[in-house]
Amino acid sequence: MSRTRTLPSSLRLASVAALALIAGALLIAVNDASGSAPAAASLSTPAPSISGTPNTSPFPPSPPTNLQASAVTTTSVTLTWTASARGCCAVTGYDILYQQAFNDIFWTASVGNVTTATVTAEIRPGQQYRFWVSAHDDLGHRSGSSAVVTVVTPVATGGDTVPPAAPTGLAADPTNGPTTTLTWSPSTDNVGVTGYNVYRFDGVFVSTLLATVPGTTYTAAVVTPRDQFYVRARDAAGNLSAASNSVTVTGGSPRPSSSSPSPSAPPPLSCRATFTYTSVWSSGFVADVTVTNTGTTPIVDWVITFSFGGDQRVIQSWNGSYVQTGTAVTLTHATWNRIIPPGGSVTVGLYGERSTPATPPAVVSVNGVPCAS
Repeated sequence: MSRTRTLPSSLRLASVAALALIAGALLIAVNDASGSAPAAASLSTPAPSISGTPNTSPFPPSPPTNLQASAVTTTSVTLTWTASARGCCAVTGYDILYQQAFNDIFWTASVGNVTTATVTAEIRPGQQYRFWVSAHDDLGHRSGSSAVVTVVTPVATGGDTVPPAAPTGLAADPTNGPTTTLTWSPSTDNVGVTGYNVYRFDGVFVSTLLATVPGTTYTAAVVTPRDQFYVRARDAAGNLSAASNSVTVTGGSPRPSSSSPSPSAPPPLSCRATFTYTSVWSSGFVADVTVTNTGTTPIVDWVITFSFGGDQRVIQSWNGSYVQTGTAVTLTHATWNRIIPPGGSVTVGLYGERSTPATPPAVVSVNGVPCAS
């Protein structure tokens, strides 16, 4: 028969204390031998979780690179690009902006954190488009834009779908009379170029097909003080090339003789301007600046100026270039929209960052003249 021996309570406490000392000594010995305590032996207390304000770092993602059109159909364009490098925060998606050539309208499409996307909205056969991409992170920071890629959609889904190369070297003979002669260098094609479409552009969004000619010269009527012309090559399948360079021709009336009286001073510039926020979120905005020529003579080589009332900062523009110094912004025309005819208008789009309220500028001026609102 076995017997259990019970120790007095004081001895039991002493034994427990001794075991604790032995365990501590063993832990120290292990630390001395290995240089660090095993994870299971850690006696540290976990740090409490701390909630605070969101990360407000100013570092956005880098711009996407290597933007390419990997597939083009009559009604879709598939784009690929190299992912942006994160700034302060994880990249969560990309914004695709695109615009039809010789048009002041642009479209946007947003996708997730991917590096390929297919665009179908507003894509039509035989048209020329410009695409660029920017990234955004989970705090709303947005990168600069990628390089622009130009795409021409085919006119048919089968057969010859390769467009000719764009004509080059478009030039107009010097004239201020009622006509001008346009000349350009011939294009090439995988099958063969059959002709050239000649267009007049109004500087805003209307292009008029003047003629389709077999050669590389055309005499065009000059109907406004500054007409713009461009040319697209076409092949037997009807595919159209990207547009040539554009040329602006001064004319519309015969040269006055030396005996003609000196012309009177032109009437002063007259304009109306609107600044509209088309999209606003906690850290940014998209806006349109529209200027309408309310006078009787064209506004030539326009420059739009205004000042923000808050901390708005423009990071991208379209239909014109921008320079910002402090709160002052200067928008300068593109080569194809430098003329605002009487009754016509031009719209420049802006994309930017902000933290103060999105209030429109008090005054918008064109070529130094304040415009009515």
